[in-house]
Amino acid sequence: MKKIALLLIAISIIACGNKQNDLTVKAHIKGLQKGTVYLKKIEDTTLVTVDSMAINGQTNIELYSALDTPEVFYLYLDKNSLKKDAIAFFADKGVTEINTTLKNFIFDAEIKGSEQQKVWEKYQKYISITNNRNLDLIKESFEARKAGDTSKLKAIEKEQNNAIKRKYLYTVNFALNNKDSEVAPYLALSEIYNAKLELLDTINKSLTPKVKASKYGVQLDEFIKSIEQ
Repeated sequence: MKKIALLLIAISIIACGNKQNDLTVKAHIKGLQKGTVYLKKIEDTTLVTVDSMAINGQTNIELYSALDTPEVFYLYLDKNSLKKDAIAFFADKGVTEINTTLKNFIFDAEIKGSEQQKVWEKYQKYISITNNRNLDLIKESFEARKAGDTSKLKAIEKEQNNAIKRKYLYTVNFALNNKDSEVAPYLALSEIYNAKLELLDTINKSLTPKVKASKYGVQLDEFIKSIEQ
């Protein structure tokens, strides 16, 4: 009986260890000598730390987390200053590798890991172009307002409204074309949550059973039901 009890305890410990290591994040930050790296994710609308590592000269960084279905995580860097930087990435079970630099922590980040990350990066490429144009429009709007050019302001406002519509349509089409990826419900929740209910419902109904049962799939379904009520 004692042997059986010890065996069950050993199996339990192994099982717990495996669950904690569903996700392994291997990071290399060129130029980092001292600071703290955090692995975080959102739980019930709150950003929580799931693992951390104090850096004091070492170059190999490994962080771990339990993971039921693919979701977005954040690699935070605290450089012993008031400013904290964060790299967002879409993770699945297994290993995600992040290579970046201390100088340009976010912009130099190269991420290798999940298929969901690849899909998300395709979406981000389009959105980055849209966001850059929006910044230009804000600058042009400020200059036109300063100059009292009302006709220019109206033209800028029209372009901004059209840009928002294009973003929403692109996001809906992107989600529908990637209905077999957990990125689809995530985009519906994070990028177009205030879109018309019909659009959100169209995305929700298109999801494959696997994606519908994922964290973001369940959240999207619950979100739509809350709006309907």
